[in-house]
Amino acid sequence: MFEKNERMYTLGIIPARYGSSRFPGKPLIDLKGKSMIRRVYEGAEKCTLFNEVVVATDDQRIYDHVTSFGGKVMMTADVHQSGTDRCGEVLGHFPQADLVVNIQGDEPLVDARQLELLIRAFDDNSVQIATLGNPNLTHEDLNNPNRIKLVKNKADNALYFSRSAIPFGAKVPQEEWLSKFPYLRHIGLYAYRSQTLKELIQLAPADLELWESLEQLRWLYNGYAIRVVETEIETPNIDSPEDVETVLRML
Repeated sequence: MFEKNERMYTLGIIPARYGSSRFPGKPLIDLKGKSMIRRVYEGAEKCTLFNEVVVATDDQRIYDHVTSFGGKVMMTADVHQSGTDRCGEVLGHFPQADLVVNIQGDEPLVDARQLELLIRAFDDNSVQIATLGNPNLTHEDLNNPNRIKLVKNKADNALYFSRSAIPFGAKVPQEEWLSKFPYLRHIGLYAYRSQTLKELIQLAPADLELWESLEQLRWLYNGYAIRVVETEIETPNIDSPEDVETVLRML
């Protein structure tokens, strides 16, 4: 199925929960003849840098469905608070893995080029964690707390992530911010070296993380560097039933 990655064994994991406060059961919704989780799985398969792609779930319905279309799936504990924790459990079954990519299970149009960009970041041996940032923001994005913004340093490592507009243009009218500063919007795909992932899942929540409700702030608080790769490729995710129509129009 995949071209063997001789450089480093790369494992793609798609965490998928049935329960969701805003949209229960969304991994199994029908999107023009295929479930959302199947579209994510098949999109991830198109990235030839993966040695394996696995769905990680705590729900028997999702497990049975992935099995029915021939996908690889693993049942995980129902106590995990994040996709990162779920990825950490799956990693325990793949001791040969050098790199883990956490693929969002609610992005049915996931683009293999995004995944390749993320994996290629680890050609730099100093990279521990990598994620993506998009420079194409709107004024609405800046003020939307569900659109996460980030700031990076000159080494392309993240300084901070926030639901607020960062940085704040103290001397510039807000309508001019986008034309004056290269703002970045976070795209929630992550990749980790295996040893780093094992360490991350042992960390206690940090106050910054709890305040912003952003897990990656736990990693920054504890001194981990997060490499930010810029891309203009972005695909819509499905957080609520209202998002489905957007995706259907794009299929």
